Amino acid sequence: MIFGIGTDIVRTERLRQAVERWGDRFLKRVYTDSEIAYAFQKKNPFLPLAARFAAKEAVIKAIGKRTPIAMTDIEIVNNGEGGPSISPKGNLSKFFDLQKIQQTHVSLSHEDDYSIAFVVVEK
Repeated sequence: MIFGIGTDIVRTERLRQAVERWGDRFLKRVYTDSEIAYAFQKKNPFLPLAARFAAKEAVIKAIGKRTPIAMTDIEIVNNGEGGPSISPKGNLSKFFDLQKIQQTHVSLSHEDDYSIAFVVVEK
């Protein structure tokens, strides 16, 4: 059964500006160390950063305002097939356990200017 769905779109330039303005302070508040490492091994790190930001926002929309979640509680990782998936941490992990969340589905896409994410959370 579907518990919630969420979608978000992020302008890549907006993400680049945030990183350039606030640097590590912004990165550490929003991303896990693995997400940062993954992005900065790419030619243009702002594309995966923007896509992951959109995914985190989509997760928050999918679960609603039922519990406070830090952005770093939502880790977007690549599954065994290379596709994106959610690795819940901290409060999100506790929330998923409490709500008996069985599965999540994530779709990410990006072009030069925009990144979009769509998330489905299942009980």
